[in-house]
Amino acid sequence: MKYRRLGRTGLEVSVIGVGTWQFGGEWGQQFTQDEADAILDRAAELGINLIDTAECYGDHLSESLIGDYLSRRKRENWIVATKFGHHFHERFSRTDNFSPEGVVEQLEASLRALKTDYIDLYQFHSGPDAVFDNEELWSVLNEQVKAGKIKHLGTSIGSNANSHQVDASTKVGSDVIQVVYNRLDTVPEADVFPSCIRQDLGVLARVPLASGYLSGKYKPDAVFDETDVRHRHDRESTVKKLQEVQRIAAEEVPAGVDMAAWALAWCLKHPAVTAVIPGCKSPEQVSSNASVTALITESHPQDVQR
Repeated sequence: MKYRRLGRTGLEVSVIGVGTWQFGGEWGQQFTQDEADAILDRAAELGINLIDTAECYGDHLSESLIGDYLSRRKRENWIVATKFGHHFHERFSRTDNFSPEGVVEQLEASLRALKTDYIDLYQFHSGPDAVFDNEELWSVLNEQVKAGKIKHLGTSIGSNANSHQVDASTKVGSDVIQVVYNRLDTVPEADVFPSCIRQDLGVLARVPLASGYLSGKYKPDAVFDETDVRHRHDRESTVKKLQEVQRIAAEEVPAGVDMAAWALAWCLKHPAVTAVIPGCKSPEQVSSNASVTALITESHPQDVQR
C-alpha cells in the first residue's frame, strides 16, 4: 500500500480508502456484521487505513457496522471520516439539518454508533452555500475540535464545481475537501483542485469508479433493479456513460489491466488528489481496488515514505 499526507492535517492515509455508503443498504444489498467485518479485515490486511462513512448511510447504520468492528480491533489503526447535515428516514429519503444544535446531536449519535471517543475527520455533507456560510455552525464545530471529539474538519461538496466552499476552507477551519472525481467527470480540475493545492487541503475523490460504471462490468444495456441507487439515474445518461466507458476500455486502458484499478490510478495521478474512496461489496472488490498500487509509478507531491 502507498500512503499520502492528507494535506495540512498531517494524517498519513492509504491512497485507497473504503467507502461505505453500501453498508446503508441503498446499493442493492443488506450487509450483516460478519460481511462488514470481512470487508474491513481484508482492507486492513492490505494496508488500507481510511474508512469513509456518513450519518445518513442508513440511520447511522453504516457507522454502527463500522463501530462494532472497531470495538473489536485497534481503533488507532484507522482514520475514520464521517459526515453531518442529513437525517435518514427510509431508502433514498433524507431531510437536512445543519443547525448548530442539530449538528452537535448528530456528532454525539455518530460517536455512539462508531463506538469511539473521537472522529478523525468530520465533514460538512453536501449542503448549500447559505448553510455553509453560517459562522455559528463552524464556531460550534471548532469547539468540538477543542474538546477532542473531532480531530479535523472537512467539507464534502455537493457540486464538484463549488469553489465557494473550497475557497473558504482556511477561513472556517476545514482541512479536507471531498469531491466527485473520475475519468467521466473531470470538473474539479478547473477550479476546485487549484484552490486545494494553494491551501494545502487534503482531497478525497469520491465516486472514483463513477458509481461502478468504470468497473468495466456493465454494458450499455445494463438494467439496475429498484433496490439499487443506480436505478434512479437518468436512463439516457446511463447509456451514454456506459458507451463512453466502452470507448475508454478500448482506447485508453492497457491490455491485461483491470479497468477498475486503472480508473482508480487515473484519479490518483492528479497532484491534488490524496486518496480515492471507492465502495466495495466484498473482500474480493477490496483486493481489486488495492491492486491499483502496482499501477502508480510516478512520484506525487503528497507521497509518504515508509
